[in-house]
Amino acid sequence: MKAYALKAHIREAGCELTRVGRSRNWKLTATRQQLLAIIEIIEQAQESSWLWLAKHLRKQQEDITYDELLHVAKQQEGITVNQLVAKTDCTAAQARRVIDELEFM
Repeated sequence: MKAYALKAHIREAGCELTRVGRSRNWKLTATRQQLLAIIEIIEQAQESSWLWLAKHLRKQQEDITYDELLHVAKQQEGITVNQLVAKTDCTAAQARRVIDELEFM
């Protein structure tokens, strides 16, 4: 029953949760903000059997790609380096590189 409750929370956050073929594996499709919301839900629930998922999602969330940064910066015109760093938790160097590229486009 705890697994059904966790799946319901994930779907309420607006994420797509699908099974990979006939295996036991699942695929989670979510934006960075949705991942943060799921991590927060799991940590607030304090369900010990869910904490592994929060730990795994945090690890996945840390690795932001250049394309993801570029997408976030394109969505908000005039975003500053500090705003991009705060929103995506990237490094200042990564944010400068993305913003410089957008300015030269």
